[in-house]
Amino acid sequence: MLKVEHVVKSYKQGGLFSQEKKQVLNGVSFQSLPGECLGIIGESGSGKSTLGRLLIGIEKPDQGTVLMDGADVSKRKIRAGKMSAVFQDYKSSINPFFTVEEAIMEPLGRNGETNKVETLLKEVGLPPSYRQKYPHELSGGEVQRVCIARAVAAEPRCILLDEAISSLDVSVQLQVLDLLRTLKERRRMSYVFITHDIQAAAYLCDRIIFFRDGRIEEITETRQLKNVKSDYAKKLLGALVMV
Repeated sequence: MLKVEHVVKSYKQGGLFSQEKKQVLNGVSFQSLPGECLGIIGESGSGKSTLGRLLIGIEKPDQGTVLMDGADVSKRKIRAGKMSAVFQDYKSSINPFFTVEEAIMEPLGRNGETNKVETLLKEVGLPPSYRQKYPHELSGGEVQRVCIARAVAAEPRCILLDEAISSLDVSVQLQVLDLLRTLKERRRMSYVFITHDIQAAAYLCDRIIFFRDGRIEEITETRQLKNVKSDYAKKLLGALVMV
């Protein structure tokens, strides 16, 4: 279980010698339950991507804790094999000099089993012949599928998806969402799905956190979206209702 407790995060602003700080996260607390997809939705600048970096241990909170099964995720040994991530910028997510096979094997290290690559490619809908291709030979959607295969390779308990479909064409977005749903059911993994797209969140997630100015405005089950109470949640839902 991923548990976030009273997390606070600030960054310096105003130049090298400035003591001024901007608070990006303010007292954030929630839990991601085993096997669920938890959406975190908010407008640009709301702090959701900063939260994502804390969830996978890239950064540490100024206050509070982020725990996986009761242990601090900022410790590499704790998150290794338990958490993976797929990011928005798939073009820079993979070493351009790696083949697809090398990219997928990267998190497994030298002792990884290369025979897993073909199985993983099949799971994400790519043929075995892609093993020796390079990122520049693939479409954006194909590269993101490789990123997903790499994230799944270590058989993590939880995958962070930070705007993982927003750079893709609309037709490809739905294909990737369907893939994520299938993998979640097959492997019984948990997702934390960070996005500004309420339609994508409603399609994939079990619960949704509405995030605003570094705070949680509201948490609701997706099936109860029509009953949200906060004005901010209703505003974001307006785009979904209009479709």
